[in-house]
Amino acid sequence: MLSQCGSDAELAALLDDVARELGFSYFALLHHSSLSRRRTGLIRIDTYPDGWEEELSARRLIGADPVHLASQRTNTGFVWSELGELVPLGPAQRDVLERSVRFGIGAGFTVPVNVPGEPGGSCSFAVRPGADLPWARLRCAETIGAHGFRAARRIHGYPACSRPPRLSRRQLECLRLVAAGKTDWEISRILGLGVETARQYVKSARRAYDAATRTQLAVHGLRDALISFDEAIPPSG
Repeated sequence: MLSQCGSDAELAALLDDVARELGFSYFALLHHSSLSRRRTGLIRIDTYPDGWEEELSARRLIGADPVHLASQRTNTGFVWSELGELVPLGPAQRDVLERSVRFGIGAGFTVPVNVPGEPGGSCSFAVRPGADLPWARLRCAETIGAHGFRAARRIHGYPACSRPPRLSRRQLECLRLVAAGKTDWEISRILGLGVETARQYVKSARRAYDAATRTQLAVHGLRDALISFDEAIPPSG
């Protein structure tokens, strides 16, 4: 039925019914940046208590939400009692958790959604303070959360249809070396090119992406899966 939803309102109503049937009081399906940016197309559907998002914004705690931070550190659903194993819980993170309880949000379970080239997001389910999580139904919630976000992406027009520019073999080699932190001189030595030739390959790759800096070029390459994080930051450091 999730695949048949044609609007945020239909999806919200269905997810609310499913969340309650599973034993949860609330759900929140969103791109994390939707809380701090007014940008068309960002996904944000939730049934959290009134005033909670405004509280985060007023206290400037949006970027400190440990649930959102933890969503960037794992590819499977996690209960909020595991947050300390995924991210450091400093004063700001603990403040978010304490304030959420005051607003009527207790234990929770989050399904991370990270698609290259798109804003990071998640689908969370929570109970009221003092209530137990429906442990036997968490795997079901994980499936619902993943497919719910997929439906939201479809409704909002994701993925974008734009294609990355086509880079030549030399441009791609230079992009990979730029991402690894190499200078034009180092690139020229590694590829057996003149320094000016290497510089021009890097510049032409930047122009292809309309990237103002080498850093932006590397980020574009990561987003479009032309390079991997292991190539940019080798496991050995």
